[in-house]
Amino acid sequence: MKEENNMEKSFSESYKASGVDITAGYKAVELMKSHIKRTEIPGVASGIGGFGGLFMPELKGIRKPVLVSGTDGVGTKLKIAFILDKHDTVGIDCVAMSVNDVVCCGARPLFFLDYIAVGKNVPEKVAAIVGGVAEGCVRAGCALIGGETAEMPGFYPENEYDLAGFAVGLVDKSKIFDAKKVKVGDAIIALPSSGVHSNGFSLVRKIFDVENKDMSDYVAELGKTLGEELLTPTEIYVKPVLKLAEAVKVKSVSHITGGGFFENIPRSLPKGLAAVIRKSDVKILPIFNLLQSAGKVPERDMFNTYNMGVGMTAIVAPEDAATAVSVLKENGIAAYVLGEVARGKGVKLI
Repeated sequence: MKEENNMEKSFSESYKASGVDITAGYKAVELMKSHIKRTEIPGVASGIGGFGGLFMPELKGIRKPVLVSGTDGVGTKLKIAFILDKHDTVGIDCVAMSVNDVVCCGARPLFFLDYIAVGKNVPEKVAAIVGGVAEGCVRAGCALIGGETAEMPGFYPENEYDLAGFAVGLVDKSKIFDAKKVKVGDAIIALPSSGVHSNGFSLVRKIFDVENKDMSDYVAELGKTLGEELLTPTEIYVKPVLKLAEAVKVKSVSHITGGGFFENIPRSLPKGLAAVIRKSDVKILPIFNLLQSAGKVPERDMFNTYNMGVGMTAIVAPEDAATAVSVLKENGIAAYVLGEVARGKGVKLI
């Protein structure tokens, strides 16, 4: 009878000897539940633990529903989290990188799923990561309806992990932002970033030599420690952008990620048009001046790698610019007019 009871329990001494403790996974799930509960919104149709997450979207008032998806990870910013042993914010970055892409189409994110691969499953650490993911979902107004934690000893070092995820959103076809409607003279609105966000960290780590530097030292230019600055989570723009779309006609939106201004802003422009931006009008954050100076990075490389203080841009008609700035400010984003659309190609920094 005792042997029979043991057969009913999910536990493997042999698997544990290889480095995988499935009971740690169960504990991690228990610790996650309170975080996941915070993200529940109307439409969630299943709890965690099943083989798939269920969601029933509300389609009332939507004539032609279009699903919009986005996926991304946190990249080597995770190295900073490992060094500082702080894991409760990178989940926000993970959510931000996907939902900020989804909202570029005018879509409202519905749900998010994450994937965490660890060298060793420490339940409290995994729960802290998921806590950050849940916070990101709350900020984006979407539900965390599932995910996966994979323990992979020998593939990842014990104290390291990778983190990625994807979001699915919904928009009425008639309300999708359409870059083809952008015209000469339209205003480009800047939505400021919270910092480096989650791109360009290979260069950040090289410039600051983070593996050998004490990041707990206070940096006067930043008003905080270097570690605090570098782990500042990516701004989530979903709610402000959707509010903006209710107030004015948003023609196109660009999420400024890897590739900076030169790669991302042109993606929100039709062929034959360019973004004209005065460098003096860009409200560059101190961290970027510090990076450029410490690394002796050419100015163009900075604008072609980092967001430089502008995490997203929105293009509206010139007569809507003042209203756009006002609405965004009312929703917590210190927006400003960054430039204008002209004939040409790409980005012209003058």
